[in-house]
Amino acid sequence: MRIAIIAHDGKKADMVSFLLNYKEILDQIELVATKTTGGLVEKAGLEVTKMLSGPVGGDAQIAAMAAEKKLDLIVFFRDPLDKHPHEPDVQMLMRICDVHNIPLATNLAAAELMFESIINRYRLSHEAEERT
Repeated sequence: MRIAIIAHDGKKADMVSFLLNYKEILDQIELVATKTTGGLVEKAGLEVTKMLSGPVGGDAQIAAMAAEKKLDLIVFFRDPLDKHPHEPDVQMLMRICDVHNIPLATNLAAAELMFESIINRYRLSHEAEERT
């Protein structure tokens, strides 16, 4: 499974905190992130592949991965109360997710629901393996 993570500046600490709550499961999942978010996630002890910074093309790189079906989920903690010069890239990323049916969590509550679903899926598959 491959998950992309992106966070606007005002949400980066929230992203790191969120991911650390799921560290055990994330050790089994490939993370891809925009450069600054990825750097903070690395410093927190998680492995991550870093793309470009969001404002200089990282959002577009992640959107391209989504369009090519190379991502299973995107978690993008957006700051809806701040202006972002790369907003067209953000909108394009969201559109690509809709077009290609890639799950997109844009806030903590949605991300938690999606991660709980991932955990349940892993649990069920491991239980099935143990029975065989």
